[in-house]
Amino acid sequence: MLVNILVFLGVLSLLVLVHELGHFFVAKKAGIWVEEFGFGLPPRIWGKKIGQTIFSLNILPFGGFVKLHGESSDEGVSKPKRAFVNKSKKVRVAVLLAGVVMNFLLGIVAFGIVYSLSGIPRETQNVRVIDVASGSPAQTGGLIVGDIVRKINVQDVKSTEAFIEEVDRFKGKNVVLEVESDSSGTTQTRRVSVNPRQDPPSGEGPLGVAITTVEIYYPPVWQRPFYGAYFGFKDAVYWGRTVVSGIFQIFTDLSTGQAPKDLAGPVGIFALTSEVYKVGILALINFIGILSVNLAILNIIPFPALDGGRLLFVVLESILGKKILPRVEAAAHTVGMIILLILIFAITARDIRGLISAGSISGFLEGVLR
Repeated sequence: MLVNILVFLGVLSLLVLVHELGHFFVAKKAGIWVEEFGFGLPPRIWGKKIGQTIFSLNILPFGGFVKLHGESSDEGVSKPKRAFVNKSKKVRVAVLLAGVVMNFLLGIVAFGIVYSLSGIPRETQNVRVIDVASGSPAQTGGLIVGDIVRKINVQDVKSTEAFIEEVDRFKGKNVVLEVESDSSGTTQTRRVSVNPRQDPPSGEGPLGVAITTVEIYYPPVWQRPFYGAYFGFKDAVYWGRTVVSGIFQIFTDLSTGQAPKDLAGPVGIFALTSEVYKVGILALINFIGILSVNLAILNIIPFPALDGGRLLFVVLESILGKKILPRVEAAAHTVGMIILLILIFAITARDIRGLISAGSISGFLEGVLR
């Protein structure tokens, strides 16, 4: 449990610190005074001033923060030219978006690392058997995992769609599959006679096999970062779309009076992190990528206290042609933060109840993911 807690805190800290580093670097580049860069959340237990910025270690050992001079109000501003509120809309937008961009980039890097180490998927014309159901026609006929199906009767098979179409044509009839298998480095061809079922069990096809035309390719080492970046970007976009779709579903549920089912708070994320960590380091890195993209999308939502909420005020400023009173914006962000904290506490309480009733992390996750 202690290891799981440390891993969870490490993952959460990495996500938040990368986000805050984005704000930090862009703010410094724009000439904004960064008063403090904190590791963990206050109260502060140690701090050292380097240049004009205090780098602090805080008592709550997760996450982090960046304190910008004049971040949400002009009250207490001693250096007007270096205050965030007095910078141009372009600069403020860049600073606010920097955290989101950094989280998205972290997602790409995480996915890219996984692809670089575990191989690159590529499409082939080899219809390969990757699973055989117990007691199925495929098992009875002698198909084994790793077999490549070349023909069904006399028809060449080069795609999963063609395989399924041909098998469906011969439901209830004997068919002969020409398959290739690799034995001790030698390719062997054999014929397998099977009888596709007309009414297979739920979750199984007529033959009871799982097939794919995707194989794992290991390019030269020097090429892997480029392949990893390409596929990592595709994965980041995919998960971004998935998160956006999930958010819309949550609002749809709320509009119909239903409680959202797919929300997870700190306890739920801790449980997921613990289970993923059991699988291995690559699975954990991949999960970090998913969480980082998730954090990027959530932060861009136009809700007060989030980066997207602050962006909303910049947009309103452009539309109205004048600045919104800083104290009004600060009050809106304070209310937004209170609402977010209440929501987090409510979700956490629900997750704790679920964890206690399930009796274990795995049981809790089964209930959440069902």
